[in-house]
Amino acid sequence: MKKHLTAALASISLAALALTACSTPTAAPPAASSPANITAPADLKTAAKAPGDIVVNGQGMTVYVFDKDIKGSGKSSCSGPCQDLWAPVAAGQGTPVLDGVTGTAGVITTASGKKQLTLNGMPLYLFSKDAGPGDAKGQGVKNVWWAVNPAGEKVTAAG
Repeated sequence: MKKHLTAALASISLAALALTACSTPTAAPPAASSPANITAPADLKTAAKAPGDIVVNGQGMTVYVFDKDIKGSGKSSCSGPCQDLWAPVAAGQGTPVLDGVTGTAGVITTASGKKQLTLNGMPLYLFSKDAGPGDAKGQGVKNVWWAVNPAGEKVTAAG
């Protein structure tokens, strides 16, 4: 009896699976995202912050440049443990949408094979200690990490 019941349940499960596979596909739920895990095209926009406007990602998080990166080199100098604190600003599949940003956005490939946004040839990062939009706790860290203005230049003044 147990064998017949198990076989019947298996047949019903396979039939349901086959019907599901043949049905019209529905939209998948959006993937969860965090500052370091953006799956949609990455947007850059501006936000008002003392001493002036800065660039933020699509979720309003401050983006930073790193003085040890070489402009236009196509690579990031932040790797390994550095990326535990400074996550690359992930680039989506499409061309980044710029809102109020006048610098030139680009994309490079990180050492791990992921796509990272750049502004005027400088890789962009998010600081892990910024808890939400408006935070800029990474500004001036170790005198090498800087927020960026809409033209793509680092902001060295305190905010």
